[in-house]
Amino acid sequence: MTDTNRPNRPALLPDRHALQDFFICDVTDAIPKDDIGSMEHPVFSLATKPDTKTREYAHKGVKITITPSVLGLATIHDKDILIYCISQLMAKMNSGKSLSRTLHIKARDLLIATNRNIDGRAYEQLIAALDRLSGTRIKTNIITGGEEITSGFGLIDFWNIIRHTKSGRMSVIQIDLSRWVFNAVLGKEVLTLHKNYFRLRKPLERRMYELARKHCGKQNEWIISLELLREKCGAITALKKFRDFVVAIIKENEKCDHFPDYCIAINSTNVCFTNRNSIKAAREEEKHLFPQLDAETFHDARTVAPGLDVYVLQQEWLNFWVDSGKPELKNPDAAFIGFCKSRYNRRKPA
Repeated sequence: MTDTNRPNRPALLPDRHALQDFFICDVTDAIPKDDIGSMEHPVFSLATKPDTKTREYAHKGVKITITPSVLGLATIHDKDILIYCISQLMAKMNSGKSLSRTLHIKARDLLIATNRNIDGRAYEQLIAALDRLSGTRIKTNIITGGEEITSGFGLIDFWNIIRHTKSGRMSVIQIDLSRWVFNAVLGKEVLTLHKNYFRLRKPLERRMYELARKHCGKQNEWIISLELLREKCGAITALKKFRDFVVAIIKENEKCDHFPDYCIAINSTNVCFTNRNSIKAAREEEKHLFPQLDAETFHDARTVAPGLDVYVLQQEWLNFWVDSGKPELKNPDAAFIGFCKSRYNRRKPA
C-alpha cells in the first residue's frame, strides 16, 4: 500500500462518463451493491503491485485464509467487477426475474459503470483483473445466505470472452460467480455504495469507506481502534505508517469533502466515522411530522439523480407533499425515488 498524495491533484478521479446513466445494461436502475462478507473481511489487496503473500485472519470466531495465484491477490479495484455483477443480480431480483450464477456482461458497460476509461489498455486491465479474481482462493467459515462454507473457493469460478468487437476487443464476457458471492445475493446480504466510491483514488480510501458503510450504517457514528482498522483493511504496513496514511485521507477530506457519506476523525488510538445523514438529520420533534426515509434511499436517490443534491431534492419533495395535502404514503422511499427520477429527467439536456 502506497501513499499516492500529489500536489494539486483532485481528491477524486474525474467523472469520466458524467452524461451516461450510471448503469446502462439490460437491467435498468441497477444501483451499486456490495456483499457484506467481503466488506467485513480483508479479502482484497490494497497494493498497487502484485501481492503474492498468503494471508490469514481471525476475528470473533471467523477465520479466513486468502491464497493468491502467481499473478497476485485480487485487488480492491478488481472488486469493481464483483460489485457490478452483484448490482445486476440485485436489480434482477428486485424486478422479479430469475437469477443465475452465470452472467453475460457487456465489457463496455462494465467499464463505464465503474468509471473506467474505455481505451485498449482498459480492456487489457479488465482481463488481468478477471485472472486475479479467478486465481485468488479463499478458505473460510464465513456464513452467507444462512450457509457456512468451509471449503476453498475462488471469487469467480470461471470467465470467458464469448464475443469480440470488429476491432478484436472483448464485447461480451461470461462470468460464473462463486457460490459464496451468489449466496450473498440470494440472502440479500448486500449494501448500497455511493456512486463516488468508483472515483476514490486510493485503495485505502475505498476500503475505509466499505468498512464505514458496513459498520456505521444508520448509526450516528462508529468508532474503531486504529490497530483493528489496520487489520480490517488488510494493510501490511507498520501501525505508525498506517496512521500517517489515515491522517492524510482525513486532512484531504477536510479540505475537499470528497469522502462519501462519512466524516472521519482520529485521536491517538481510535478512528471515528460520523454519518453525514445524522449530521443533517431533522430535529426529533420534526420526525413525526414528515415522511421518514431510510438511509439506503439517499444512496439510491444519488444514483437515479446523479449530480443533484439529494437533500435539496428531499426538501422539494416534502414541499410538494405538503402542497398536495399531505396524502398518506404507503411507501415513502419509493415515492421519493420516483420524485428524484422525475426531477433529474426534467433537468437533463434534450
